[in-house]
Amino acid sequence: MRVAIAGAGNVGRSIAAELVGNGHQVLLIERDPDSMRPERVPEAEWLLADACELENLRQAHLEGCDVAVAATGDDKVNLVVSLLSKTEFAVPRVVARVNRAENEWLFNEEWGVDVSVSKPRLLAALVEEAVSVGDLVRLLSFRQSQANLVEITLPLDAPHVGSRVAEVPLPHDVALVAIIRGRRVIAPSPDDTLESGDELVFVCNEDAEESTRSVILGKRR
Repeated sequence: MRVAIAGAGNVGRSIAAELVGNGHQVLLIERDPDSMRPERVPEAEWLLADACELENLRQAHLEGCDVAVAATGDDKVNLVVSLLSKTEFAVPRVVARVNRAENEWLFNEEWGVDVSVSKPRLLAALVEEAVSVGDLVRLLSFRQSQANLVEITLPLDAPHVGSRVAEVPLPHDVALVAIIRGRRVIAPSPDDTLESGDELVFVCNEDAEESTRSVILGKRR
């Protein structure tokens, strides 16, 4: 993929290095000369420019990008970059960083955001995921589709412990996408058996979260 990242601070550079390492083409756009450090990610393209300026995004050929990432430390900038990327350049996938929890509600499809990543929400979800057994934990929201990535760790008394995946009556608009068992990540097949302690990762519609919890955990809350 070709990916444009607005913001070449620690977050932007880390994303760029990871994507470059996976074989993608990356353009880093940064308006602060002091943050321009091409030697940190030499395989990426670098552009000294304000990503909130339409002409600069034209210069970056954003229309040729598969993904735009608004990764600055300023939520206002991230919203403007997301909106311009989607409305002016029709970038298929726009990912935006949310820095302040109170601004999270703004990062939706009206601002061109397909996926928002909220540091406060993500940290809270990781804390919950680390300590919660027998409840549903929301890990990530896909704003445009109104779907969520959720996790449930199976307690010993869960009703479907010992059942095959095919035997679990999941609601509509719910997909089991991974079973994490210790250090193993299992792509679930119909014949895989669920075990206590398994971390089940689902993609589900927000309206289906409660029914998913009920199916997987029974009456336990």
